[in-house]
Amino acid sequence: MVPVEVGSGSLHRDRYAEGDAEVNQWLHLDLLVEARENSQLKLVASQQGATRYYNKKVKGQLLKVGDLVLRKVIPNTNNPQHGVFGANWEGPYRIKAILWKGIDHLEYLEGKLVP
Repeated sequence: MVPVEVGSGSLHRDRYAEGDAEVNQWLHLDLLVEARENSQLKLVASQQGATRYYNKKVKGQLLKVGDLVLRKVIPNTNNPQHGVFGANWEGPYRIKAILWKGIDHLEYLEGKLVP
């Protein structure tokens, strides 16, 4: 006795045609480029929205000559012996002169210029 599942076919299997499958595959490959472009557009729109939200909440800080500040440690000023547990900020430093927004001359608290 043969099980019923072996003898009966499915609608998909009965209507399958080799040429149609190849055409559908090429159609989906063409649509893949469009889907990728749409996802990139959605990603950019999402990032711009997050940027707008962040910038709306952030308040600028105006610094004056004589204020004490910390300086971000960058890779070329990083001490390699400290490894991952090294400090992220260094200082405090005093602002000696403001050239323009975000560009300052700093000095140590003793009065010597920071290189």
